[in-house]
Amino acid sequence: MLDCPIHQCECDVCQNQESHPDQVVHHQINVLMSRLDEQQRRWYAALEAHRMGHGGLVTICRITGLTEPTVRRGKEELDQDLQGRPVNRIRLPGAGRQKTETTQPEIEQVLSKLIEDEVAGDPQSSKRWIRKSLSKLKGGLLKKGYLLGRDTIRRLLHRQDIRPKGNHKRLVAKPHPDRDTQFQYIQQERKIFQKLGFPTISVDTKKKELIGLFHKSGQVWCEQAQSVYMHDFPKDAQGQAVPYGIYDLLANRGYVCVGQSAETPEFAVDAIVRWWKIVGCKQYPQAPELLILADGGGANGSRPRKWKQQLQTKLVDAFGLTVTVCHYPTGASKWNPVEHRLFSEISKTWAGTPLTSFEVLLDGIRSTTTEAELQVRAVRIKKTYEKGLKVSDEEMKTLLIEKHATCPDWNYTIRPRKPKSNF
Repeated sequence: MLDCPIHQCECDVCQNQESHPDQVVHHQINVLMSRLDEQQRRWYAALEAHRMGHGGLVTICRITGLTEPTVRRGKEELDQDLQGRPVNRIRLPGAGRQKTETTQPEIEQVLSKLIEDEVAGDPQSSKRWIRKSLSKLKGGLLKKGYLLGRDTIRRLLHRQDIRPKGNHKRLVAKPHPDRDTQFQYIQQERKIFQKLGFPTISVDTKKKELIGLFHKSGQVWCEQAQSVYMHDFPKDAQGQAVPYGIYDLLANRGYVCVGQSAETPEFAVDAIVRWWKIVGCKQYPQAPELLILADGGGANGSRPRKWKQQLQTKLVDAFGLTVTVCHYPTGASKWNPVEHRLFSEISKTWAGTPLTSFEVLLDGIRSTTTEAELQVRAVRIKKTYEKGLKVSDEEMKTLLIEKHATCPDWNYTIRPRKPKSNF
């Protein structure tokens, strides 16, 4: 009885108030005993039994719950001045069950043979790993007549320097030889357009969002947490939102077109055209040129023909606007300003808030702001876009695309085509 309360002690001595009325002292003994290790408890009990005199052994055993042989053992150890007992451990060396590798010295060889064909490793170091799980290894050893637990198998594997390892994202693929050149060229183009007062926009498609009661990372201040689906199954969604962002670097303004079908070059250009008609031409009424910063892949990548054809037809020719496009190198999308100046702020606004409808999503985008006074407008595009549309070689030849001398695959200017003559 090492934890009995002062007024509710259940030990026999404390319950018998006539023979031992001092329940507080008995309780304090048990409190002290609860703070000691097993050898210190028997030593202390032996001292108390000696102090109590005749009948002390029986009394202290009734108070503490220790057995008489345990208390006698404590007295014997004290009589020997604790000689031969280590200071840094409770029990003497050699106590406890022996390890499996001691009782069955052949087990390590058996395990090594079992995993012989399952071991892989780094030829440049001693690091090794296995494909089988501990449960499968346990079953394999059982078939050979050895019953080992998972912890024992793990310890034996550790002795062979075999440990579970996960993948580490540490390797960096060899960068494109023109990567730094392209970054410098983009900075140069941005400075030229900024000096002339011509608009520069950064564009990209944000991560697609399922509309409905789906989990959103983050937390919000509320009385009760919103219950959401345990799994993000598209079949449970009201629809899928495809946010395409346009960030104006000079004005620090964002414009997001939320589609509900597919991410295609046609959708990307339609979003840019909407921005120019509603915002751009009013913000920059005298600007004859526009600079677009885009990723190297995706709907607005440097390779899709449809992207260039749609820019020529719907933006350049339709408004007589010269458009220069600079693409970021592959794997460098995080440097695209729309990512860290617009999309990251929108994600903060959405944090912890399920996007239960397109209206909730649009309101979240529109309410996004920063200390730098970022303002964002958002519209919904209900048009259905078809994937896989091709542009023929003949049509590509009609486009007025002028590739730049620096990284021509990533930098080009599209100029308006002259209107066709009726004669």
